Amino acid sequence: MPLQKLQFRPGVNRESTTLANEGTYFEMDKVRFRSGFPEKIGGWVADTGTSDSVLAPPTGSYWGVARSLWNWITLSSYNLLGIGTNLKFYIQSDTGGTFHDITPIRLTTAAGDVTFAATNGSTTLTVTDTSHGAQAGDFVTYSGAVSLGGVITATVLNREYRVTAVTSNNVYRITSTVAANASDVGNGGASTVGTYQITTGSEIYTGNVGWGAGGWGGITTGFTSTGWGSPAPSGVGIGVQLRLWSQSNYGEDLIFNPRGGGLYYWEVNVNPNIYDRGVLLTAGDTPDIVNYVTVSDASRFVICFGVNDYGSAVQNPMLVRWSDQEDFTQWTPAVTNQAGSYTLSHGSQIISALQARQEILVWTDSAIYSMQYLGPPYVWGFQLLADNLSIISPNATATASNVVYWMGVDKFYSYSGRVETLYCPLRQYIYGNINLSQSFQVFAGTNEGYNEIWWYYCSASSTTVDRYVIYNYLEKVWSYGNLARTAWLDSPLRTQPLATTYGNKVVYHETGVDDGTTNPPSPISSYVQSADFNIGDGHNYGFVWRMVPDITFDGSNVNNPSVTFTTRPRQNPGANYNTALTPAVTSTQNYQGQQSYNVQQFTQIIYTRVRGRQMAFKVSSDGLGVKWQLGVPSLDVRPDGRR
Repeated sequence: MPLQKLQFRPGVNRESTTLANEGTYFEMDKVRFRSGFPEKIGGWVADTGTSDSVLAPPTGSYWGVARSLWNWITLSSYNLLGIGTNLKFYIQSDTGGTFHDITPIRLTTAAGDVTFAATNGSTTLTVTDTSHGAQAGDFVTYSGAVSLGGVITATVLNREYRVTAVTSNNVYRITSTVAANASDVGNGGASTVGTYQITTGSEIYTGNVGWGAGGWGGITTGFTSTGWGSPAPSGVGIGVQLRLWSQSNYGEDLIFNPRGGGLYYWEVNVNPNIYDRGVLLTAGDTPDIVNYVTVSDASRFVICFGVNDYGSAVQNPMLVRWSDQEDFTQWTPAVTNQAGSYTLSHGSQIISALQARQEILVWTDSAIYSMQYLGPPYVWGFQLLADNLSIISPNATATASNVVYWMGVDKFYSYSGRVETLYCPLRQYIYGNINLSQSFQVFAGTNEGYNEIWWYYCSASSTTVDRYVIYNYLEKVWSYGNLARTAWLDSPLRTQPLATTYGNKVVYHETGVDDGTTNPPSPISSYVQSADFNIGDGHNYGFVWRMVPDITFDGSNVNNPSVTFTTRPRQNPGANYNTALTPAVTSTQNYQGQQSYNVQQFTQIIYTRVRGRQMAFKVSSDGLGVKWQLGVPSLDVRPDGRR
C-alpha cells in the first residue's frame, strides 16, 4: 500500500465525536497553528522591575492581582506602563524599570487623630482613628509619630503599613516590623498623621448570601455599593465584585478609574525620578461614580460610561458623559463648551467601550452602539449597531486589522462594519466548562506577530483564570490550552506582548522557548492530538509497521531537541483504544495499547507495531530548549484481515 499521509486541516474542532472530526485536530495545549501547521507556542521571561514601596510585596514586584495594562510614551521618550491591581495602582518607568506606587489617597487625617497602643512581646499594634473608613487589607502611611518609648521608635511607625483587621469604625490593627517591649507605653504623640490609600478591591467575585449580603436589592462592587434595582454584571449575583480598572493616556499624562469608583488623574513630573500619586478629579461637575473611562482620539474628550448624572449622587449604568474638548476639568454643559451626556436605551448597564477606526464602540449587556464625533451642537452621536447580543466582561474586547472581536456569554462576535457571529468549533467545549460567576475576569488581547486574538477565562471548577482560547484571524483557525494569566497587552511600544501572572510578575511572551519566570527556566509542556482517522479505508484492520516523521526544530536552543510521537489505535468508534470496551472517550481516558516514540531532528524511520481500524496521532514535548513545528508524517500500512 502507498504511504498514508497524516495531513490534517489546521485548527482544532470539539463540536462532534473524534471520528466525525476526522481530518482535523481534537486536543491540544500550548500549541498554535502557523501557516496551517501546529507548533509549540513561544516562551516567556519575567520583567526584572521591582516595587518602590517601603512595604515590599511578599512575592514578585508589586502588590495585588493585575487586571489592567496600558502602555504609552511621554514627550521625554519615557516608556511608561500603567498597572492596575486589586490592591494598588503602579506605573513602571520602562522595561525592567521600577514599579512606582501612585495609588491615590482617600483620606489624610489631621495631626493627632491617630494614636497607637502596643502589647509587650507582640508585633500587633492597635490603631485608634475616629471614622477611619478602612477595611482589612487597606494601606496606610503614618508620619509625624514619635517613639512609643521602647523599640517601637518613630522610624518604625513612620512608614507604610497594611491593615490586618478592623475591630470598629474607630479602631483597627496593623503588624509592626518589631515586637514591642515593656517600655512601649506611649501613643505616638500628638502630631501623628494617617494617610489612607483608596480602599482595596477583591481578586475575584465573591457571592454573598443571607441577610445583609450586599446593598438592599443591589450589589457591592468592591469600591462602592449600588442601590436598589442596579443590575449585577453578566453571570453574577449579589456579592463583592472584583476590582477592575480602565485607563487611557491624556497626552503624556494618565486618566484612570476603578470600576464603580471615581475618576483619577496622574501627571508626569518634570523630574523623571519623581512619581507623584494620582489625584481624584472633583472640579467642574466631574462624575463621582464611573464604570469605565476612555480618552477619545477625536479632539481629545474624556468619556465616562455608567456614571452619575449632573447634580446627582446616584449612578445611572446606561449614562454616557463626556468632558469639554481638551479640558477634563469641565463637565457641566454650556453654550461655551462641548461637555455633554447621553443615555443609551438598549440594555440595563454599559459593560465596556473600545476605540475603533473613526468611532468608539460601546457595549451594553444586550447591545452594541457606535459613538461618533459630530461637533457642536450635538458633539457626539450614537447609533445602534446590533441588539440581542452579549459581552462577557469589560475586558473581553480586542481589535486587529480594523476588525473588533469580543467574547459573549455564550458565543463569539466580530465587527467589521457589521456585527457577525464568529464561527467557533470550540464553542461547546469552552462554554461547557466555564465559570460564569467569574465572567468579569475574562480578558482579551492581540498577538499581532502571529495574527491572533487570545481570550483568557476561568474553567468551571476554578475561581482564577486558568484557560485560554486563540483565534487566528488570518487563517481563521482556533486553538486552546491551559495557562494562568491575569492581564494582557500587545503594545508596539515594547518588543514583545506582555502579560501579568498570579505571582505578581510582568512577563514578556514569545521570548525564548521556556518558562523564564523560574530560576533556572522550566520547560513548557505542549502537545497536539488529532481526531480519530481510519487506518487505510477503515474496512479492514490495518497493521502500521513504520512511520516517516516530518517535523522541524527551528528555534530550539538545546542540542538534539526531540519530541514524542504517540499512536493510539482502536478497533471501532466508541471502543477504548486497542480494546473492545466501550467507555466514553474523554481527554483523560487511559488509552491502552498506545505506542510512543522519541523523534529527533534526523530521525528518518520509526518502526511500529500498531493494529486497528482507527487511530489518533499525538506529538508532544516537555524538554528544555525545545521548539517544534509539525509537518506531514506518513504511515506505512499493510492490510491485516477483517473481523
